[in-house]
Amino acid sequence: MEKMPNMNYDADEVINEFKEKIKWPKSDEVQVVVKPDKLPIRILLSLLITVIAGGALYYMMLPALNIHDYNLFVYVITLIIVFIAAFSFVCRANKKIERKEYVKKKSVVPIAIIIVIALIMAVGYVVGITLFRASSYSNLMTIEESDFETDFADISYDEVPRLDASTAHTLADQQLGSLSEYKSQYVVSNTSTQINVNNSPVRVAYLEYAGFFKWVNNTKNGLPAYMYIDLVSQKVKAVNCMDEFGSGIKYSPSELFNEKLIRHIRFQYPTYLLDTPNFEINDDGYPYWITPVLDKTIGLFGGTDVKGAIKTDALTGESEYFTIDEVRDNKSLSWIDVVYSESLILEQYNYHGRLQNGFWNSIFFQNDVNIASNGSGNIAMDDDVWVYTGVTSDESDTSNFGFVLCNQRTKEARYYKNAGAMEDSARQSAMDAVQNYGYSATFPILLGIDGTPTYFMSLCANGNTIKGYAFVNLEDKTIVGTGLLDTAKSDANALNNALEGYIDALEAKGDVVNKDDVMIDETQIAGSDDETEPDVNAPKPEKKVQSVTGEVSAIKTSVNDGNTVYYLQIDGKYYYIKVTDCMEVLLINKGDTVTVEFEKSDDTFVPALSVKVK
Repeated sequence: MEKMPNMNYDADEVINEFKEKIKWPKSDEVQVVVKPDKLPIRILLSLLITVIAGGALYYMMLPALNIHDYNLFVYVITLIIVFIAAFSFVCRANKKIERKEYVKKKSVVPIAIIIVIALIMAVGYVVGITLFRASSYSNLMTIEESDFETDFADISYDEVPRLDASTAHTLADQQLGSLSEYKSQYVVSNTSTQINVNNSPVRVAYLEYAGFFKWVNNTKNGLPAYMYIDLVSQKVKAVNCMDEFGSGIKYSPSELFNEKLIRHIRFQYPTYLLDTPNFEINDDGYPYWITPVLDKTIGLFGGTDVKGAIKTDALTGESEYFTIDEVRDNKSLSWIDVVYSESLILEQYNYHGRLQNGFWNSIFFQNDVNIASNGSGNIAMDDDVWVYTGVTSDESDTSNFGFVLCNQRTKEARYYKNAGAMEDSARQSAMDAVQNYGYSATFPILLGIDGTPTYFMSLCANGNTIKGYAFVNLEDKTIVGTGLLDTAKSDANALNNALEGYIDALEAKGDVVNKDDVMIDETQIAGSDDETEPDVNAPKPEKKVQSVTGEVSAIKTSVNDGNTVYYLQIDGKYYYIKVTDCMEVLLINKGDTVTVEFEKSDDTFVPALSVKVK
């Protein structure tokens, strides 16, 4: 009988012995570090991979070749990491432990370089923090005290913006939606720029492609137009660049690849620190991009300021750099309005208000510490655009003890010692006065009514439609005057009604105001839609009514201010009518033959007087 094998053994011992035979050796157990063969070729291949990856990364990151750009340091560190990873891969360090140890030993120098770069970044950041450089930060903005009554004497309430950025965008979007040649391919950018054009406050907004495939379909010709919104008359128009200037806007933030604006400018100025470009037009309506060029004046990354601006032709892409002194002094550049962004202005003012008496005072004692209030607006003065914000204490407060104006072209800053309600508090007072309507108020603009500091606001419905105006006293927010379009029947009357109610409220509090010196002839109010007072007894002009009969090829609907509107396409034109004006429109189907009555119109969208099914 064959002898049975000895089965007396420990299973765990056998398993551990097996693991010892197949396990990956530790680095301190490797007896030989083998240099890979063909090492020069492997290094060149690693460098090639790094160059390709670096080019792609630069194309996406677009760091400035400037020691003050934080992204440049991140870019260099990333390139070193890519080289180490590429060298490890081409040496097949993941397959052979002896080559892995070789790569680790050779990676000491690149890792040391990364550590040095990180230390430079840390030191550069630390030497520029407010703890050590409070005085330098507080002096970034120079502020001079000014007189409210003198500076605001020439600003009339009928010439100030009645639309803020949100309401202006809504009007522009509605206007674009009525233009059939644009609405399916483009949308209005959420970013607009408030500027002065021939001494009038306006906002301009560029268009964006409505999607990737819309970009593919239209990028060859560029964006065809931009939106022009008059902030006083509230009129909006699409300026067709193809018709006006012979070309579309070829360079914009909505483009891809080399035509993308910031990439185009970066390739032209690789060493400049670029801020966000602003879309502007000159007094002839020609579109440009104005890109502020930044400087870091404290440490490596602190003390952001503007040292110049790049003017880029939106159609051709040609650019020219101007120093900040040239922008301020060169009269041919006076049409440029926005070089200092609102965010930078508010940041610099807050540094000044918090740190003017030192860092530790801003933390503990807080003597004379103040900051910008929650929110800011724009006002036109001296043919420039100024940022307006109230000034309040660093602690939670409900009132301002002054306010600041800062010029967005020159950074001239003025402080006014006019205390009163904060902007949000004034907005709430205006909304309380019309609470039964549920209107909201735009961010207030500060004006002088007979020398009295007064907030001016527009009242808006849910759809950002202007429904009226309000005046609220700066010192006493209970002094309010409102005027509504629904009752006044015209923009001009509503504006004057608000002013008259405000003056009456002032007089009720004991402040005497001569209405003759303040009230303005309604026929002279900018944006007035009442040239003369209508004669109710005069015979009404006979309407020149036309009609068209045809087959309805398409039906579309929309809701405007709570009213459902039907759009019937007949022979290429859309005839639209409210359901409340013609209930029969609810019964119409595509393919029906209808007769539409309308007044003479050459527009694609024609308001209908009546619609009847044949």
